[in-house]
Amino acid sequence: MKNPPKNIDSYMADFPKDMQAVLEQVRATIKKAAPDAVETISYGMPTFKLNKKPLVYFAGYKNHIGFYPTPTGHANFEKELSGYKQGKGSVQFPLDRPMPLDLITKIVRFRVQENLAKAGSKKVGFFLLDFLKFGSFNPTMLSP
Repeated sequence: MKNPPKNIDSYMADFPKDMQAVLEQVRATIKKAAPDAVETISYGMPTFKLNKKPLVYFAGYKNHIGFYPTPTGHANFEKELSGYKQGKGSVQFPLDRPMPLDLITKIVRFRVQENLAKAGSKKVGFFLLDFLKFGSFNPTMLSP
């Protein structure tokens, strides 16, 4: 059995050059839409995380790119994704069609906003607890 990839570069290196080019397009599109996201490998796939939480995953296959925007990213773009083969929280972008980079950008931006909103609400919640417990808090701590 082959060792799992340590990073996205090593993941992509195992594919033929033409597939590497498509994977790099998807990677660059995600990076541009989420410049603060961190690249990693999770579940054996290239993954982008923000605030230590996954934004999107993607993977190369023989005839398609698998794109995994988590269930919310998938559900919120149901209409736009309807022309593609789908599974629960996943979509297949076939290699014989142009890669929908604009759609990937929209989904990633949506996931970034969703991720930041969740992180912000948790931060506000912690400071509210401090306020209730101690009667004061530093509001400057609420800024990102």
